[in-house]
Amino acid sequence: MDKFLAAFDHMIVWYNDYIGGYAILFMLIPTGIYFIIRLKFINVTKLWHSIRVVAGKYDNKDDSGDVNHFKALTTALSATVGTGNIVGVALAIYLGGPGALFWMWVTGFLGMILKYSECTLSHKFRVFNSDGTVSGGPMYYIRDGIGKLYNMPIAAKILAGIFAVATILASLGTGNMAQANGMTDALKTTYGFATWASGLVITGLTLLIIVGGLKRIAEVTAKLVPFMAVTYVVATLIVLFDRAAYLPHAFGMIFSGAFTGTAATGGFVGSTIMMTMIWGVRRGLFSNEAGQGSAPIAHAAAKTEYSAREGLVASLEPLVDTLIICTMTGLMLISTDAWHSGIKGVGMTIYAMDEGLARVGLYGIGKHIITGGLLLFAFSTVISWSYYGSRAANYLLGEKAIVPYQYLYGLFVFFGSVWGIDLVWHFVDMVITFMTIPNLIALLLLSGVVIRETNSYFAAMKKFDAGRLRK
Repeated sequence: MDKFLAAFDHMIVWYNDYIGGYAILFMLIPTGIYFIIRLKFINVTKLWHSIRVVAGKYDNKDDSGDVNHFKALTTALSATVGTGNIVGVALAIYLGGPGALFWMWVTGFLGMILKYSECTLSHKFRVFNSDGTVSGGPMYYIRDGIGKLYNMPIAAKILAGIFAVATILASLGTGNMAQANGMTDALKTTYGFATWASGLVITGLTLLIIVGGLKRIAEVTAKLVPFMAVTYVVATLIVLFDRAAYLPHAFGMIFSGAFTGTAATGGFVGSTIMMTMIWGVRRGLFSNEAGQGSAPIAHAAAKTEYSAREGLVASLEPLVDTLIICTMTGLMLISTDAWHSGIKGVGMTIYAMDEGLARVGLYGIGKHIITGGLLLFAFSTVISWSYYGSRAANYLLGEKAIVPYQYLYGLFVFFGSVWGIDLVWHFVDMVITFMTIPNLIALLLLSGVVIRETNSYFAAMKKFDAGRLRK
């Protein structure tokens, strides 16, 4: 079995190093730049408008859909805020140096416009099921958008099918194995729990919720996640305030390392500029999922008359996830010098938090904050991604495929718990490209639709505001 896993891992690494990594790097950033220019930086100029939408300023209970803007945003955020913010940042800096955080910022900034574009399309091309619920996502805007606009129904169906299969694979990797691995690694590092035992418990809880319909645990988790998020942010800010004198140097290392790479020092093996870019983009994409096509599945259900309005809501996710939370984690790792510790994965973040809080007299609680936060963030992500994968299974094979998929999903929770961290994250990087590449192709082909929806929406808002002023 070990030889098989080693061979499997070698094959994945080859793909990631020579195909997937470069494909994402040279597609994601140019596509983001293209949209940000065509849309005139609306992720910046319309930021306040986006916040007002989330706050309920334009909610209308009579609009079609399943949930309001705020719930659509929190559903998508529960699937993005997780392991990437705690483990992913540590891995990016471990492998690419401090400069990798800069490329995570680039991915997050451009990700705001990519999230806007893909969620606008998802809402526009969503379909209503016989029971009144909504289904949407890239498979629908690929099939119905590209198929009709370019009169290529067969080619569009094939590309949509490829994306749906990729979504199932990514759900097993991005939203499943990486999260489970982060949870069991944290439990082992902090409390010494055996990974197989933790894996069995996590797998059992997951199946109880997604197969058995046991909603109570999911409801409790949903209430605890905001509390732990606030606790994590406050604890990180305490560390950063204490290390404020070191932050200018940390920013200097981030900017210099982004364009020069980082020499080997302490527990760090060194990196080239290309390695820094690739690891920053990989971990940034894993963290905020912008361009990957997962969040549009959740945002399609939003109640609103205007698709572009929901796109604006979605654009806030990379801002919160990558530009704020990941930045805080990265600065903590650099300013406490944890990135020189030689520790890989969640252990680096635990080390940084423990060391940082100990300096202000809060001894021994850092590891509990990281472990507790990671457990809740990651578990909520596991539950949310099971929904994404089940929608793709339903798209491909109908409702009969959902239950078998759910059991397969539970099995991969256990695999992620016990497999080594390298194999898990290599698998994650591979399957992310399977989703992202077809989705970016679709975004470019449907860019005209995005532009028209944007112009139509803001023209309507101009009339709305003018009418309100007259009144």
